[in-house]
Amino acid sequence: MSGHSKWSTIKRKKAVVDAARGKIFTRIAKELTIASRAGGGDETTNPRLRTAIATAKAANLPVANIERAVKKGTGDLVGVMIEEIIYEGYGPGGVALMMEVATDNRNRTVSEIRHLLSKHGGNLANAGAVAWMFDNKGVVQVPSEGVDEDELMLAALEAGAEDMSNEGDYFEIVTAPTDLNAVNEAVLAAGYTVEVAQLQQIPNNFTEVSAEDLPAVVKLLELLDDYDDMQKLSASVNFTDEMLEGLE
Repeated sequence: MSGHSKWSTIKRKKAVVDAARGKIFTRIAKELTIASRAGGGDETTNPRLRTAIATAKAANLPVANIERAVKKGTGDLVGVMIEEIIYEGYGPGGVALMMEVATDNRNRTVSEIRHLLSKHGGNLANAGAVAWMFDNKGVVQVPSEGVDEDELMLAALEAGAEDMSNEGDYFEIVTAPTDLNAVNEAVLAAGYTVEVAQLQQIPNNFTEVSAEDLPAVVKLLELLDDYDDMQKLSASVNFTDEMLEGLE
């Protein structure tokens, strides 16, 4: 499962993460609000919220922002109602897409996503059309600098991790959905920095992308990932190192 789609690697190579720091903060805040609304504002009894808070702290989201987002979810602060929706679709070359959004306007969001897809060689699909090509997994990403790979793997496996891969400047740990929080906490307790800890749709079936379609696929993924309401984006593309080098 190493480098399950390497989409994270592409974003890192293109410096999208740093350039979109404000957007990342917005996504984390939305997750905090949704998690607290679904399971309450006490992180000791709400594993999803506990993981979201750990992710927020790792991203250096100010404490005041964390508290405000949680209070919006519990109703202690007035805020717009945000709902989670998963859209399925296809990109150029038949690439399958799973798009998880958080929106306060379902009609606007679906219209804008449909427009993005159709303009760049893709289309929306019916629910269930591509979901079978993905598995819901927990993903923990740890910056690799100064990390002892064997020690990190031992801590992760003892907490229930299924797999760990070295993606160059970060290690990616994959877990069952129910083990995400335990693995995340074990990695933090071992003294490592967690950059990402969240549930993700990981492709179990890959679409071969031609050299001709590759630039269009990457362009669409970048546009979708940059879309304001997008929380998580997964694609059935197994980007090889050679393909990534050709994009640099």
